Amino acid sequence: MKKKLILTFMMLFLASFLSVHPIFAATADPIPNIDIQIGNNDNAADGPATSSLSILLMITLISIAPSFLVLMTSFTRIVIVLSFVRTSLGTNQMPPNQVLVGLALFLTIFIMSPTLSQMNEVALQPYLQGDITQTQALKAAEKPIKEFMFKHTREKDLLLFLNYTGTPKPNNVQDIPLSVMVPSYAISELKTAFQMGFMVFIPFLVIDIVVASVLMAMGMMMLPPVMISLPFKILLFVLVDGWYLIVKSLLISFN
Repeated sequence: MKKKLILTFMMLFLASFLSVHPIFAATADPIPNIDIQIGNNDNAADGPATSSLSILLMITLISIAPSFLVLMTSFTRIVIVLSFVRTSLGTNQMPPNQVLVGLALFLTIFIMSPTLSQMNEVALQPYLQGDITQTQALKAAEKPIKEFMFKHTREKDLLLFLNYTGTPKPNNVQDIPLSVMVPSYAISELKTAFQMGFMVFIPFLVIDIVVASVLMAMGMMMLPPVMISLPFKILLFVLVDGWYLIVKSLLISFN
């Protein structure tokens, strides 16, 4: 059930984004239904060709939908900050990429749960029950995700894409097309993530400087400072409960 729900959200996001993009605006049609049949269909002249194109389009949508979802949620900021933590510690591949990505995914689900619940309530469930059409469901699903992205998007970044596309200044959040909102939100998240990563680097950089100065004063210039500072950085990170502080800072940043 969860997989079906997530897949439906992915299709709604991608179809909504494509429908507002200028390239696809002229040919935006509802997502076609796939009807897979075994055998020949003599009643339809172009049946096999249409089915093949529908399957190809559906596979393409599913393959690129996660990329859009990554840029439309809190995942970008979380995974970048966690990567900065690992780099500042200097532990190479510890924690492994799988652990960092898994933690980022669960934190993303936790942070996005109010938005996803609202989308499920106003768009997905009415559509599955047949109360609204697909177009109405897409419009309803846009509102919660736009409000979330707008809350964490800088005005300067939003104006950059509005001016580039020549879009008139919107009166409210819902008037901003997703083709403008998504890249604006993405670069805002990148800037915020790098700012948080810089703050993470500072205490570990101080330890590296102190260790390098001590080794140079002792005449041990051939000994790599990183090798000596690594245990002290890990010790400091454990003593201050670093993972708790990092996760807490990420959660607070999305309030």
